[in-house]
Amino acid sequence: MLGDRIRKFRKQKKMTLEALAGKELTKGMLSLIENNKANPSMESLAYIANQLEVDIADLMGEVSTDELRETLEQVEKIFNVPFRQDFPDKYKQLIELIEPLIGNLTKGYESARLLEIYSYSLQREGLSGWESLLENASDMFDQMNISSNRTAIGIFRSNLAFFDHNYQESLKILIAERKEIEAKHSYIEPMARLDLDYSEAILLYAVGNSEAAIETMEKAVAYSKEKRIFYLIDDLYRLAAAHAMMEGNKQEKDYYLLKLKQYGEFADHASSICFCELFKIIELISDEKDYTKALAKIEESLSAGNLIDFYTPWFILEKAKALYHLSRFEEALDAINKVAIPDIHHPIDLSNFYLKDSYQALILLELGDIEKAFNAAEKAMKNFEPILDSRMKDFSKKVWSTVLERRNS
Repeated sequence: MLGDRIRKFRKQKKMTLEALAGKELTKGMLSLIENNKANPSMESLAYIANQLEVDIADLMGEVSTDELRETLEQVEKIFNVPFRQDFPDKYKQLIELIEPLIGNLTKGYESARLLEIYSYSLQREGLSGWESLLENASDMFDQMNISSNRTAIGIFRSNLAFFDHNYQESLKILIAERKEIEAKHSYIEPMARLDLDYSEAILLYAVGNSEAAIETMEKAVAYSKEKRIFYLIDDLYRLAAAHAMMEGNKQEKDYYLLKLKQYGEFADHASSICFCELFKIIELISDEKDYTKALAKIEESLSAGNLIDFYTPWFILEKAKALYHLSRFEEALDAINKVAIPDIHHPIDLSNFYLKDSYQALILLELGDIEKAFNAAEKAMKNFEPILDSRMKDFSKKVWSTVLERRNS
């Protein structure tokens, strides 16, 4: 009740009744108010709030700003745990923390951010109602002109279609969201703008519009350098190099790998260095046919102990390829059976891992298990079916033909 809340704030401030009453109220009247035996006028309530240095809304029973901030601090710690760490109840915990406050999340950054995270958590848990709550958060960020969070919401909406591998729809949603953000925000924070550019470049590559993707990417890199923040430059270079490899454009691939290597060495960025090393190995296998050297590099990387976990399956897949080409088929089968596709959704990344089944088919063919080889080759063909044409897709078709020929002979 009102009186209880006034007493709570007074004690938190370590104020006496006399100090809070000041010159405008009597100690007796304030005692009656705190014991819920009298209701203050709005003028008196405003005076009490001023004395306590809180908002009237805090006294009226809405959640205090301090309480919202404390809750948001807890929520952010949980929400920002990297997605690759094992945290099975992450979104359930977030829902439990935020749910009691939902009716009081009406204004301010803390309320909008809690609504945003609550909406994400509901969606992740497959619960209804998240769309309208996310729209409320979106409107609040628009009103406060906070473009970074508004951009994150737009990208989240686009990513839902992206994760379903509906790349055309994802791009359509992102473009619509970007148009709305740019219309409502006179100033877009540099990192928010780069997030939009990066997401757009990813999707343009995904739908096969590489010319527009490169143009978007190069504008983003130039803007990043202009603002001297170098945000997402490594991701942009990785994306461009992977796409060039997918299309068999060696000159372009080498150009972006050089840029990425320079960035990785300058910033001591482990992920960029791992990526460059991986592409060296892929080139040794696919272009130079130097399988022994590739295998040595792979073993060195896997045993060094500093390989980023995300890249481990990529290196193991390349190990299986090298062993296959060296006719070490039993070892190749053992390696390829250990390859687990990481949490990836872009067709460029997926194409690399769909090759796993094509190579498994070739290995099984050499080991004389034609039926299993047929099943693996067929799986690769089905996986590649909705993916854009590429060297990898062509390779899977050749493997399929080889397996069919052996099966029918």
